[in-house]
Amino acid sequence: MSVELSIVMPCLNEAETLAFCIEKAQSYLRRTGIDGEIVIGDNGSTDGSQQIAVGLGARVVDIPVRGYGAALHGAINAAQGRYCIIGDSDASYDFEHLDDFVEKLRQGYGLVMGNRYMGGIRPGAMPWKNRYLGNPFLSFIAKLFFHAPVGDFFCGIRGFSKRAFDSLYMRTTGMEFAYEMVIKAQMKGERMTEVPTILSPDGRSRRPHLRPYRDGWRTLRFMLLHSPRWLFLYPGCALIALGLAGCAWLLPGPRSIHGIVFDLHTLLYAFVSILLGFQLAAFAVFAKVFAVSEGLLPEDPRLTRVFRYIRLETGLAAGAALVAIGIAGSIVAVSRWSEQGFGNLDFDRMLRVVMPAVFSLTLGVQIVCSSFFLSILGLRRR
Repeated sequence: MSVELSIVMPCLNEAETLAFCIEKAQSYLRRTGIDGEIVIGDNGSTDGSQQIAVGLGARVVDIPVRGYGAALHGAINAAQGRYCIIGDSDASYDFEHLDDFVEKLRQGYGLVMGNRYMGGIRPGAMPWKNRYLGNPFLSFIAKLFFHAPVGDFFCGIRGFSKRAFDSLYMRTTGMEFAYEMVIKAQMKGERMTEVPTILSPDGRSRRPHLRPYRDGWRTLRFMLLHSPRWLFLYPGCALIALGLAGCAWLLPGPRSIHGIVFDLHTLLYAFVSILLGFQLAAFAVFAKVFAVSEGLLPEDPRLTRVFRYIRLETGLAAGAALVAIGIAGSIVAVSRWSEQGFGNLDFDRMLRVVMPAVFSLTLGVQIVCSSFFLSILGLRRR
């Protein structure tokens, strides 16, 4: 690309601060001599923002689809630079000092994040609930779920190569765009790093577009949907382990701890725990296969290796074996009942046969159905 750097700003009625941001970016390009451009992704401004940008020599890209992500996505696609640096057009970030971003991009990093906690947050620039609760908590969740080497997951200024961005296949149009970029860059194996950046109070007289509670929930929801392991698999495995331990402990007979007796009622919950755990684990696999086939998540080599050995026939055989065990247990229970003339039975003794039989029947049918459904998800579309 002939242009090295595109400085991209989303805009929706930012007439109060847009000129300030563009002039800062132009000052940086003049000072460094970088062959660059300034691209404004306008999301339908009605306050003259477009005219301000054009008058200052910036290139305006009209984005009819509303949303922070849509505005950025359209502007980035139109950008001609080898590298892009995006930042809010509310004067909260200093576009005159982008040297650290450009240096890291030239070193080959695919994504360079700003870190406001490293650079400094000026008084009044960030609400306390965002600074001390929301951002640290959600950044911790992001690190836990995706192992992204980022301390300030939601910093509004960041740089990336156009090649890296094109490989991410971004989907979201709202505020989720910011963390979708980090999550997918980590999953794709892009090199990432952070540089200090200063956050200043924005220069607008109106309220910001950000809605902390709504956008915080959308962030957490997005991360959960992109991590089937934490949403389904880990809770499912925990329930299965808990249920198996309860069954092994209570199936031989009742147990007592400090005078508290645990018997059939607790055993029933243990069996249900295994069934629920299996359902969650199955949903994790379903979600992963679907997300990979739709391009939402990259290929997982571990899942590919597992599917080399576990196929439809394997699931059908396992399910059929459990169904056979359940039928056998049911036959034993009926035969014992017949021996008593189909009258009253020893409740405790009989349920310790009936409950495992019903459990085996139920789990076996679930495995068979899940195997067929997984095979349907695995079908490749031409």
